[in-house]
Amino acid sequence: MGDVGSIIGLALFAAVNPTLLAMTTIMMLLPNTKKLMFGYLIGAYITSISLGMAIVFSLHDSSSVSTAKRTLSPIEDLVIGAILLLVGYVLRSGRGEQMRERRRHHKEEKARGKEPKESWPERMLGRGSARVTFVLGLVLSFPGVSYLAALTRVAKLDWSPAPTAAFVIVIALIQQMLLELPLLGYAFAPDWTEDAVTRFRAWISRSGLRVASYVAFVLGGLLILRGVVTLL
Repeated sequence: MGDVGSIIGLALFAAVNPTLLAMTTIMMLLPNTKKLMFGYLIGAYITSISLGMAIVFSLHDSSSVSTAKRTLSPIEDLVIGAILLLVGYVLRSGRGEQMRERRRHHKEEKARGKEPKESWPERMLGRGSARVTFVLGLVLSFPGVSYLAALTRVAKLDWSPAPTAAFVIVIALIQQMLLELPLLGYAFAPDWTEDAVTRFRAWISRSGLRVASYVAFVLGGLLILRGVVTLL
């Protein structure tokens, strides 16, 4: 049971990863948050579960897993760093406010009986494209160090295939908690959840944009630097 407890602990630690936190925050700032999160979650499930199964049933020796960790860790740093720099740029440049102004303008145009023209990015982000977030979930959900460590311990349990596969699915479910909890809120307490998301957006618009942009720039730069140094 001690091994199982440590695996669950690693899965919980894997759930608090910068990529998922950044993407969850971005989706909460956009319209149709529930649809965007659901698309991302399905993509993340496909990648994390399928790769998890492959790792557990194929990589049994610690040296192979260590090699996978050394390969994936710098790539993860570079991807997360790039996302954080992009988030910092968007927040610092005031593009979030510009998007809100465009939406208000579009609503006024529609109220006057006119159909405003929207660019492709505005259609995808403003209306909420679950297809886009589905692809992002596929691409950005490759196993991190904590997830790999949890899978390594599952492989060492030497269980039969059925319970091993079930445990991999449980770990993948735990890893996506940052998405699952809001979606459960939308399902069972939609009014409260929508109000909480609205308050979060208001707080970001009112006082959090500048601080968040600085934090994103610093963390993104450090992660990219670490990823480049590790690769070299």
